[in-house]
Amino acid sequence: MWFRRLAYLVLMIACCAIPLALLWRALGAGGWTVAEALIWVLAAAVSPWIATLGGSAIVGFAVLMAGRDPLRVVWPEARLDSDATLTLRTALLVCIRNEDTEAVLARVRPLLAALDARGVGDRFALFVLSDTQDRDLAATEAEAVEAFRAGLAHPEHLHYRRRESNEGFKAGNVMEFVQNRSAGFEAMITLDADSVMTAECVLRLARLMQQNPTVALIQTLIVAQPTAAAFPRLFQFGMRHGMRAYAAGIAWWQGPDGPYWGHNAIIRIAPFRDHAELPVLPNGARILSHDQVEAALLRGAGWEVRLDPLEQGSYEANPPSLLEFMRRDVRWMAGNLQYFALLRLPVFSWMGRIQLVLAILLFLWSPIVAAIALAALVNALDADPRAAVDRGSGIAATVLFALLFFAPKLLGALEVALKPAVRAAWGGGRRFAAGVAVEFVFYLLLVPISALNQTVEMAAMALGRRVGWAPQSREDRRVPVGVALRALWWHTLAGLALLLGFALAGWIAFLWALPLLAGAALGVPYCVLTADPALGMRLVRAGIAAIPEEHDPASPFPKLLSPQARAA
Repeated sequence: MWFRRLAYLVLMIACCAIPLALLWRALGAGGWTVAEALIWVLAAAVSPWIATLGGSAIVGFAVLMAGRDPLRVVWPEARLDSDATLTLRTALLVCIRNEDTEAVLARVRPLLAALDARGVGDRFALFVLSDTQDRDLAATEAEAVEAFRAGLAHPEHLHYRRRESNEGFKAGNVMEFVQNRSAGFEAMITLDADSVMTAECVLRLARLMQQNPTVALIQTLIVAQPTAAAFPRLFQFGMRHGMRAYAAGIAWWQGPDGPYWGHNAIIRIAPFRDHAELPVLPNGARILSHDQVEAALLRGAGWEVRLDPLEQGSYEANPPSLLEFMRRDVRWMAGNLQYFALLRLPVFSWMGRIQLVLAILLFLWSPIVAAIALAALVNALDADPRAAVDRGSGIAATVLFALLFFAPKLLGALEVALKPAVRAAWGGGRRFAAGVAVEFVFYLLLVPISALNQTVEMAAMALGRRVGWAPQSREDRRVPVGVALRALWWHTLAGLALLLGFALAGWIAFLWALPLLAGAALGVPYCVLTADPALGMRLVRAGIAAIPEEHDPASPFPKLLSPQARAA
């Protein structure tokens, strides 16, 4: 691995150094102001994170274009005999809290039936781990579980337990199972309430775990389920082809120090029980985002954590609207920022600490970029001759940083476009290109809204605001204008004020800022429009932002449109 990481480090340095050198030249053209110095320092601080996106996507693109099995490229030592007898006993853990239990179990039913049909049902058992606190909801939940049990071919393979106290949140529930109820099982597959996994995917994971005894955790590449709702449809389209390149890249250079994303992964129970219990934070609080910490603890104990970068039947659902996306974002951010308190613990390897730092930077880049925008506005309005900027170098630096930031999506789309069979699975080149274009605009508008929201919420947390782990809304619904306005009024005002400031500085400054800030200014109509079912159905009928499952007759999901409606 040392050669891979050395090569990746060289690529990272190049991805940081080239745009920073151009930015230095641009800002220092007429001398240096305080604002210019601040811009460069902040850009240098955030450039490693942006370079990680670009560098991993470049490596992943090369892996995917190599014409070989990506797993064999990123994990050459892996043993996988698909015909080997499966002896590993695996618990399927479904973690729920205030969910529509019937819908959750309906997503698991096809998996259990398929495992039984393949004659390996006795190797698996389903455990429903509940943290529901409301007693009325708990009663409905228990009834749904019993109704589900009655329809199973092997009802003894279903186990249900609801905790009275949800100490430690989902991670505490899983650890309680591992410590007290996992006897007879060697591995577990963690599922969220919206998870869907095919039998082929589960069996692949189980065989990989069985045949590679040094591995404690294997994370699958998770992709989104088909949907007709506009916001998640567009979001997941970009994430789908973007994550292909990014995941292959990080699997290549991270190797046995891979990520854990909290679900749709297989875990060896013994090392998880012995080494992955989460520490309590110095202030006595519990860790909210458990996954990366658990992966780092396992690696620190000498076990391997691997990412299988193949799309192989591992699915999740995305938030149905911008407002739900922002709520989830804040919960994740609150959890990831807790990692600051863990970095000095001796239980982590150096790569484990890098994983935690990357998780922090996933959100910390937002206030840094917001500060860069404010400093750029101050400099643009400054009449001091030293505030002059070399336009050519400045534009080149901006373009390079943007290309690195968007590299996972751009290179993922290029990989699909260059492979005829893959392109056909996405609906053909013309529809795929249209989807890429629409999603790019969608995401370009989303980024400033999300960055502003993260920045202000981070400041509120620094001032003492506490963020809990509230249940997630998964239902598609319209967002009325009034609701969007109450949630996004300050994002809109901030975006308009910044754009006005850049406009006062000149048309070149305004054009530079427009793609970076337009989303914030348009937050309210963006939120309402992307939650409109009519827009979603128009996208479906046009085949825009369609993922491969919409064209696959063997897809585990029902078709979004009937053949007659699709033809119309």
